[in-house]
Amino acid sequence: MSHIYTKSELWAQLDALHIPHDRVFLMHSSLRLIGQIEGGAAALLDVLIEYFTAEGGLFCVPTHTWANLWATDKEYTLDVRDVHTCLGAFSDLAVADGRGIRTENPTHSMVVFGQRDKAEAFAKDEIDTPSGTAPESCYGKIYEMGGFVLLVGVSHARNTYLHAVDEMMKLPNRITDTPTEVKIRRASGEVVTRRINTHHSTLTPDISARFPKYETAFRYHGAITDGFLGNAPVQACDARIMKEVMELIQSRADRDPLSDEAALPPVWYVKKA
Repeated sequence: MSHIYTKSELWAQLDALHIPHDRVFLMHSSLRLIGQIEGGAAALLDVLIEYFTAEGGLFCVPTHTWANLWATDKEYTLDVRDVHTCLGAFSDLAVADGRGIRTENPTHSMVVFGQRDKAEAFAKDEIDTPSGTAPESCYGKIYEMGGFVLLVGVSHARNTYLHAVDEMMKLPNRITDTPTEVKIRRASGEVVTRRINTHHSTLTPDISARFPKYETAFRYHGAITDGFLGNAPVQACDARIMKEVMELIQSRADRDPLSDEAALPPVWYVKKA
């Protein structure tokens, strides 16, 4: 019989990460890999909110709806009140929970939990973001606030923050030149139309599938703290260090680091003697 994790066991696993509690945390996760929890997914969400907001931090769950851009049966790219996301049961639960504030990012929304004034300030103006992960969006604010990305049972292919770093670095061949029209229905029922640039690269159909190439370099520079949540391995990733490492790689690379499937040459990121 598989182990059923209690709230206190989950809390102890989070404590073992030894990371700050007063920052912003964005968690990408696989609920299936975490395993069985006493009280189910709702209890897991309770623990995460309590743990990461107790000292003034913000806990964020991605609630992306980018798939609606191509869905013929969806009128809105984002309907803030619709609990269905692209990312599965835990993200849907975060929307339905009601304690957080859902951002109005048309394609890459998130639910932000924490002190109301802080959460509102963090989520502000997302409806005007020029792309899903623009530097001025919440993803850029994770960097500004010295936050962390938590990868729970998933790889860096799910690390949406790295798209924001690409945009902060102004890397070519990462987003479309021509904007796409999006339609947002706000919590009030008001419908707003915007135009945003979307993720696109001629290098590969899904550039994020190559983000795991960065992991070895991130580890070398101390960006990642390892642990567990339930049965799932956790990578607690320092947003500022990840950006610094990607900038270092870009400064040394003789080609686009994600131009192929090959591992990154250590000379691009190893400290020089």
